[in-house]
Amino acid sequence: MNSNMPKDSGFDKTLRVLKEGYEFVMNRDKEMHTNIFETRILGEKTICLTGSELAELFYDNTRFSRSDAAPVRVQKTLFGEGGVQGLDGDEHKNRKSMFMSLMDNKAMDEIEDLTQKYWHEYFEEIDWNDTVELYEAAKVVFLKVACDWVGVSLQDEDNEARASQIADLYESPASLGIQHWKGRKSRSETEDWIKGLIEGVRNGELEADKDRALYHFAMHKDLNGELLDSQIATVELLNLIRPINAISVWVAMIGLAIHEHPNSAEKLKSANGQQLEWFIQEVRRYYPFFPFAVARVKLDFEWQGYEFKEGTLTLLDLYGTNRHPDDWVDPDEFKPERFEGWQETPFNFIPQGGGSYDFGHRCAGEFITIVMMRTTLDFLVNHLEFEVPEQNFGFEFNDIPAVPNDKVKIKPTRIK
Repeated sequence: MNSNMPKDSGFDKTLRVLKEGYEFVMNRDKEMHTNIFETRILGEKTICLTGSELAELFYDNTRFSRSDAAPVRVQKTLFGEGGVQGLDGDEHKNRKSMFMSLMDNKAMDEIEDLTQKYWHEYFEEIDWNDTVELYEAAKVVFLKVACDWVGVSLQDEDNEARASQIADLYESPASLGIQHWKGRKSRSETEDWIKGLIEGVRNGELEADKDRALYHFAMHKDLNGELLDSQIATVELLNLIRPINAISVWVAMIGLAIHEHPNSAEKLKSANGQQLEWFIQEVRRYYPFFPFAVARVKLDFEWQGYEFKEGTLTLLDLYGTNRHPDDWVDPDEFKPERFEGWQETPFNFIPQGGGSYDFGHRCAGEFITIVMMRTTLDFLVNHLEFEVPEQNFGFEFNDIPAVPNDKVKIKPTRIK
């Protein structure tokens, strides 16, 4: 590695990553006054990158590969093995097209309607003497939205148990001990559930709506014109359901933002969709969601005097890029109005990854995220009256995903 590349002093920093979480890369960027440095994580040399310029480099598919980049513990919990996140080239384009074919305006309108429907139903069915944890409520609501949209029936399911099981997939990758193994167990159980549905569609035992993802994924063909392996189709269908459920993390942060920035929230009363979207985009920029994207150097190359060697693990700091002073004015302030007239690129605002949607590795579900967050925000500020009891709104930067400690408790009083 070129001696000019700043180096993080000391030995393996895996434990520091676990201790510092979202702030690991940012802390070293500030200490070394750099957007690029070398360290050691999980026993191997690792390059860490921050900012839109380096995000553009990171998402250059001629220079970086996703194959074999994600740690095994992440594949065993969050992504599943063999999913689209770890593919490159034509195979990635084929698999990504399966997702992007679902993301049209009609689908977004339907997801908006489903989100409204299930939030109203949830609060119509609760005991109004109860205090609701917004994060936990969102898990159940969004499981219903996800399964309804992809064509998976929840008729015989314990929705709270299944929602908790899906949540284990994104709550456990950075955990140690029991919590991590709980995530692995939930991954196995959810895959068994979905695989049974995929195989049921294929053998004709289960009738599936041909316009839904369940049918599309079950019948999707790979580059050789053959049906995807049923296990791979299972992983990919969960790669729709699991991220939709994970938007519940953002719902907790919406609740936190309403509490921490009441003046901005007050402006949303009877606001238009654009103002609601500015607010949720600022939530996505300001609060942590997913810390890093990972890749490996595809071939030896030099960039601005720095040498990148084939196979080197590389991390892009998503949270740090969304707060980078070269890309954002007053990055540590919560200012939804910054999005008025703002010029977005595929690399300067990357809470769910960057690059292009169709041919790159940007999250196919980002459109869904925005629709569901905007609809949820509108419901909370314009359709639900609630009180906010005393609680702990703090969260830890080494909790991934970061969620306020008391999961944002509210005491609903009336649906409007």
